[in-house]
Amino acid sequence: MNTMTLPVPMASAGGPLRRLSDLLYTRRGLALGLLLVPPLLWFGVVYLGSLFALLANSFFGLDEFSGVVDRTQLTLVNFRDMLQPANVDVVLRTVAMALAVTVACTAIAFPIAYYMARYARGSQKALLYIAVMLPLWSSYLVRLYAWKLLLAKEGAISWVLAELHLSWLLEALLATPGIGGNSLSFSRLGTFIVFVYMWLPFMILPIQAAIERIPGSLLEASGDLGAKGSTTFWKVIFPLAMPGIAAGSIFTFSLTLGDYIIPQVIGDSTLFIGQVVYRQQGVAGNIPFAAAFSLVPIVVIGVYLWIAKKLGAFDAL
Repeated sequence: MNTMTLPVPMASAGGPLRRLSDLLYTRRGLALGLLLVPPLLWFGVVYLGSLFALLANSFFGLDEFSGVVDRTQLTLVNFRDMLQPANVDVVLRTVAMALAVTVACTAIAFPIAYYMARYARGSQKALLYIAVMLPLWSSYLVRLYAWKLLLAKEGAISWVLAELHLSWLLEALLATPGIGGNSLSFSRLGTFIVFVYMWLPFMILPIQAAIERIPGSLLEASGDLGAKGSTTFWKVIFPLAMPGIAAGSIFTFSLTLGDYIIPQVIGDSTLFIGQVVYRQQGVAGNIPFAAAFSLVPIVVIGVYLWIAKKLGAFDAL
């Protein structure tokens, strides 16, 4: 008995979707480019466009009579005004605060990150992660005003120091020129404390990730070769954790450099870069000078990112 073999219908090879699929499959670079076009377009138009608009405004001035931005002629008067001693002091003060906060966050975060990476296991590690991330789950302003209450004269910190008979230490700190004030809630020291608290999680997590990537065999080899614990730390652990420190410092430094709310709420009468930009743009209405002054943290952060890249910061991101 003869059997007939029926032809199996084949999918059309000339369909547009099939041709597009074959093209994307054979040219992976094209597929990646199509995926990156929307975010890169958004980045170019919104972010870079706003930066160029900011740069353009910095070359304009204010009309002396109407107080309106004069866009008919270009001027460098805003950049000249930035070189006045008062404005230079603001920049130096802000950079010094950002560096101090970064160093303090590193000193506090490293032991915590090291314990999380090397010793914490299971539920304990999960609890530590939650403890580090928990402050970030609440509002920025809620945490800020909570610290304002803690730092007040009648707050919990002053009460604890009084119970420990250490009020003299607080009074000595507040009497120190340059860092003190009427109380911790209105002082540069209080501003520093709140900055450290706010940005500490952004330092812990990159360091923890960097330490966790250090092979245990390196530490064992260091011990087998007779190295002491301190030698192993400075010769093995710390250099390999440096990318994580540099990555965390990008967050702590840049966030401190541009923040104006914490110095406004906690700080004393001294100004930081963010406050100058806010007051010039909102109160004084001098948008060109505010735009010119906004370029200062951009330049500073650009230099800092270049240094951090040299230290391998982006390897830990």
